[in-house]
Order: sequence, then structure tokens, then C-alpha cells
Amino acid sequence: MSVHLHWFLPTGGDGRTLVDRHAYTDGGIRRDRITPVSGVRAPDIEYLAQIAKAAEQLGFEAVLTPTGTWCEDAWLTTAALTQVTERLKFLVAFRPGVISPVLAAQMAATYQRISRGRLLLNVVTGGDSTEQKRFGDHLDHDRRYARTDEFLQVVRGVWGGAPFDFHGEHYQVEGGLTALPPDPLPEIFFGGSSAAAGPVAARNVDVYLTWGEPPEQVKQKVDWIRGLAEREGRTVRFGIRLHTISRDSSKEAWATAGRLLDDLDPETVAAAQQALGRSESVGQQRMLALHGGSRDKLEISPNLWAGVGLVRGGAGTALVGSHAEVADRIEEYHALGIEHLVLSGYPHLEEAYWFGEGVRPELAARGLLAAVPSPLEGVPAVNGRPASAPGGAPLLVSGGR
Repeated sequence: MSVHLHWFLPTGGDGRTLVDRHAYTDGGIRRDRITPVSGVRAPDIEYLAQIAKAAEQLGFEAVLTPTGTWCEDAWLTTAALTQVTERLKFLVAFRPGVISPVLAAQMAATYQRISRGRLLLNVVTGGDSTEQKRFGDHLDHDRRYARTDEFLQVVRGVWGGAPFDFHGEHYQVEGGLTALPPDPLPEIFFGGSSAAAGPVAARNVDVYLTWGEPPEQVKQKVDWIRGLAEREGRTVRFGIRLHTISRDSSKEAWATAGRLLDDLDPETVAAAQQALGRSESVGQQRMLALHGGSRDKLEISPNLWAGVGLVRGGAGTALVGSHAEVADRIEEYHALGIEHLVLSGYPHLEEAYWFGEGVRPELAARGLLAAVPSPLEGVPAVNGRPASAPGGAPLLVSGGR
């Protein structure tokens, strides 16, 4: 089983710090309580295109694009980026409660044709009632998962190519169909750590995503979902969402993590923890429990740093270390059944290169990566030199950073 490497598109803003322009807006924290920061990069399409092209060049299979009121729309942004990339897939996050499942199925089918089969779907049920209400969604936590269950049944039914009827608590569909079903069918990614989430994953999804918890906790989740899926007669694959800080030496990597931490004053951390503590997401509460709001002992497992979660919601941990050490940790997660790694770093452009040039060769040397087809495959050599050196110029090979 090879690993699949994915990167992240920061459609809410990027920068050289963990605190950026969209931090804490979901929690209702006043902006005047947040320390002003410099080096913030707006998520304009030119910058996002830079990241997408870098991810493709570095051999990442896909990029995850988030969803919410704090970022650009994932469907529209990534549809635009399909036109400036060739192989890169787009893991589009969306909330099932704010769109018709039949319309979502149709949008996915259109997207597959426009992108020539490069759509992946990340279903985000939502763990924050305040954010959900902004979209007009007033269901409680468990009922949102029940609705997601029905939503995914409808989507798959509509993709069947024939009129589809469904009568549930949340959706009633008569003769729903997609005239031209997507080809291939997009893989469905999904995460959720609550008791309400597990059965939804077992019945409906292709890849179950967990945030970056220590290996033993990840193993417990994998075993839980795998057992539920077996009872449904299904097989589910597994992925993990992590940040990375990879450098030529462990010392350099931890120094970078330290600089990110030095940017955070106590007031900023307190404001973030107050906001994140109100989340209904069980996964978010598990992230908070890893550090307890304290800067002490943030290396919660070898090379697993919980500092990101002091101020950011969602994925709150990072793999920190030399390229070989980060590869070691990935190999450890892989041995537990983790196949997909959805990664990110600050800033996303630079960190994509650190990982792609440093860790990816390590993983390839260990036989954990499938070969990525070169866009120059089949192009003849010129004057005895490889096609990647246009005009017969010498091929320059830079060392991994």
C-alpha cells in the first residue's frame, strides 16, 4: 500500500505566522484582542495558483480546499485552478447541510468533465453551531450527522444513472438523477470523532480522515471505523490531516517551530482557546486536550508538536524534525493503516518545497510512494540530454532543502 500525499490551499489567507487574517472569526472573538501581525498573504487567485502549481510540480496528488465563511468558496476557486494545472486533483470541502444533494451530485459531475476527472470530495458535517447558523442551518450536532448520512445516500443514488427516489427524515427526492454521471466517481473523504460520526463513515465514505493525534490514538480510531465498516460489509481507507515543519536537520526544524511559538503572546492564545473551547466538535476537543492550552510539553509524541492548536482550529499538530525523522513518523502512521496524508505548513508555498524536496525522496526510497508520471514522458532527449533540460542545456539538480 503506497501513501498518497496531498497539500493544502489556504483560501482564507496565508503567512509566516500561525495567526492570520481569518483566525478566530468563527468564535466571535473581538478583533482588537488579537495581536496585529505582519507578513499576511491574501488568498488571491494568483497566489493560490502558485501553490497549486508548486504542489503539482513537487508530486503531490491533490490539494485540500477548506470551507466556511472565513475563506473563499472551494468549488469556484478550485474550478478556476483546474485551468492552470494538469494532473493535480482538488479535494473540495463542502457542507452537506447548505446544498441540495441532487445539486451537489450534478456539480460534481460537471466538475469531473471540466477537470478531466480531478475532483475529490471532502464532506464537512460541521462542529460549530454558530458557523452553521450563518448558513441558515439550525440542526444540532447529532442531527447534522444523521442528515449527512441521508445526503450521501442520495448523492450516490443519483450518480447511478437512473431516476432515484429517496424518502428520509431530511430529504425527500423523487426521480432524482444526474443526466451524465461523473466518470470516474469522485472519492468521498469524511472526518468525525463522535459516536454519531462513526456509522456515517462506515456506511458511506471511501476515506476516513482523522486529525494528527499520537499513533496510539490514531490506531484506536482506525480500529473503530474499520470494525463499523466490516459490519456494513464495506472497506474504508484511512487518512490523516497534519501540518509539517521539515528541515535538513532536526535542530533547524525545532528552531522554526520555536519561532512560530514566539509570535504568540498570552492574550492571543487565551482568545483562541476561549473560542475553540466552545466548539461542539469532538475532534476539536480531542485536539485541545493534547496541549491543554499550555506551552509546556508541546511535543506530545516523538516529532509530533501540538503548538499549532494553541491558536488554530482544526488540525492542531505538526510533524517536526529532519526529513528522515518526518518520514519515520509517516512510516509509523502508514503501518497503522494510514494511506492518505493531507499536509500543510506556514507559509504554504515555502513549506510545500521543504517537504516535497526533503521528505518525499525519503518516502520514495522506502518504497512508500507510487511513481508520478512526468509531463515530459515520451519526449525525446536532445543532444543526448534528458528532455527536462530544454534546448540541450545541462540539467541542474538542486539539493533538497
